[in-house]
Amino acid sequence: MKDHTVRKHRIIVLGAGYTGAIAAGRLARRLRREDVALTLVDAEADFVERVRMHQLAVGQELRPRPFAEMFAGTGVALRLARVTAVDVDRRTVTVAPAEDGPAEELGYDTLVYALGSGWNTHGVPGTTEHAHDIAGRPGALRLRERLAGLGAGAPVVVVGGGLTGVEAATEIAEARPDLGVALVARGELGDWLSPKGRRHLRKVTDELGITVHEHTAVSDVAAGHVTTADGTSLPAAVTVWTAGFAVHPIARATTLETSDTGQIVVDATLRSLSHPDVYAIGDAALAMGPGDKPLRMSCASGVPTAWQAADTIAARLTGGKVPEASVRYVNQCISLGRSEGLIQYVTADDRAVDAALTGRLAALYKELVCKGAAWGVAHPTLGLPSRRRPVVRGTTGAAAPAATPAPGPAS
Repeated sequence: MKDHTVRKHRIIVLGAGYTGAIAAGRLARRLRREDVALTLVDAEADFVERVRMHQLAVGQELRPRPFAEMFAGTGVALRLARVTAVDVDRRTVTVAPAEDGPAEELGYDTLVYALGSGWNTHGVPGTTEHAHDIAGRPGALRLRERLAGLGAGAPVVVVGGGLTGVEAATEIAEARPDLGVALVARGELGDWLSPKGRRHLRKVTDELGITVHEHTAVSDVAAGHVTTADGTSLPAAVTVWTAGFAVHPIARATTLETSDTGQIVVDATLRSLSHPDVYAIGDAALAMGPGDKPLRMSCASGVPTAWQAADTIAARLTGGKVPEASVRYVNQCISLGRSEGLIQYVTADDRAVDAALTGRLAALYKELVCKGAAWGVAHPTLGLPSRRRPVVRGTTGAAAPAATPAPGPAS
């Protein structure tokens, strides 16, 4: 007898950072659990506020946000596991349990790839062995332990003069004024900021006693020092490496079309150009923004891409209109310790304008932004219309179609 049952459309979201968690919650809100089986895979049991890892590293306690509580009653199935492989041709994901146990294959009809990024050593010798990173919780906790063991006067070198490096250096210097903190930047300090922003950044670093080495590249990292490109040796009881991010390597090992950076090449709806049943969001995606420039790796870019991908998937599965949206930037929010901050206003394509907010008000602004982002993740199914969700289109005796396109913006 012919089976006339309709199998649920299987959606797997890989990674539960800001983008993955928000995408999963938004999909749960947009789609009916009778129609879809939605699985969120991550190795951590609770949400990691990545934008606060410099705070964790200096000993501050962060509020726990367990995924089990966040997604209770939503229909999202949590899978605590590490992603070890993705086969986009067979539509399978291989995962290994967070604890000991055999690997397992999970099949999907639609995949949301949100594995994000980690630190980028740029192949500099000694970095992996001797430097610390704050790209995730394990690295921040290792750095926390190391900093706690330093005595007064110990030198700490932060390599990288971008947003992460500036936040790390100022946080460490404020929390541990007894340490000798240095910041190494390839260019001028704050060279991406407006003149007002640069002046304020230099004022704060001077007040905190941070030694800034501008127009300096690090060529080698050792146990007790770093060596610059001109041969200068800078003492470093601890080296903190913040010189950019590199995406998770799994995508590049698949047949997905990826860029030179390993990011998945996507269209305006965050859909893979080579595999239309795969969507990439956040740092994992090579997505274009205003001015036809790639979106920078950041929470500011990642959250809107999560919204766009989730809404697009829901629309395509239910026969709705694919939303047209674009990511544009408004400002860059920089914490300079707990009592100082810098809000640099920018153009839609992320270029600094003259306006900037500084001081304690800027610090409060940044704190509110961080709390708002965490709230959005902790309440992933709130804030969306409560209208009746449409039924996913499907066929009897088989899976629902894998994101069959509805009329929408061209790739």
